Amino acid sequence: MPLSLFATKAISALLLPPLNLILLCAAGLLLQRRYPRAGLALSVCALLGLAVISTPAGALLLAAPLEGSSAAGAVQDSRAQAIVVLGGGRTRNAPEYGGHDLPKSLTLVRLRYAAQLQRATGLPVLVSGGTPDGGAESEAFVMARSLREDFGVPVRWIEGGSDDTRQNAVLSADILKAAGVRRILLVTDAMHMPRAQTLFAQTGLDAIAAPVSVRSHGTLAATDFLPSGEGMYRAHYALHEWLGLAWNATKPYRGQPAR
Repeated sequence: MPLSLFATKAISALLLPPLNLILLCAAGLLLQRRYPRAGLALSVCALLGLAVISTPAGALLLAAPLEGSSAAGAVQDSRAQAIVVLGGGRTRNAPEYGGHDLPKSLTLVRLRYAAQLQRATGLPVLVSGGTPDGGAESEAFVMARSLREDFGVPVRWIEGGSDDTRQNAVLSADILKAAGVRRILLVTDAMHMPRAQTLFAQTGLDAIAAPVSVRSHGTLAATDFLPSGEGMYRAHYALHEWLGLAWNATKPYRGQPAR
């Protein structure tokens, strides 16, 4: 993994739960030596915040606005020219599959929906994902193999040079523009969709949302108010997207939009 990417990951870990709230609680404990009440209040607030967002119901406070802004478009009547699927990670060297890399469950959900869309529309598919983890083959190649072998769906284009969502958009746009494609169905998680759709739009492509893993439209169960790993994961993911949106707003796209 490149040093710059490792540094980005480390900074991200410091800004996201649970580590950000743990550090805030620790800061409150240190502060108590000189300012007992303020330090105690800071620590208690950090622990309460950690308890709330670690529940699936609490995580919705961060996730629901993201998912609400990425409602699926009319994908069947969209006049789209291609389907673009963004990678969401892979499992490396799976022994049960002879050491081959496999799409993670997050990616498989995206691939399954992309396969359904391809069968319904007949549109060509582009898969996008590079090697940020230093793998021997790109994530896009792993995704293409899964679509062909697991879902029986052909892949027209493989974009295997991108290591983040901005690069997904820019490098995919280069391929699609060369093929005369200007309007796409964009497949990724509902929480990831606002950032991804914005970045693809900056390249000049008309990206129609085709989100998966929409969690905010269901009915809450009693267990959703209990802390869990799933709740913490959703809160971590959602805050990552909010920070990504803020960061992208400070770094506008410098390329040429599609015409």
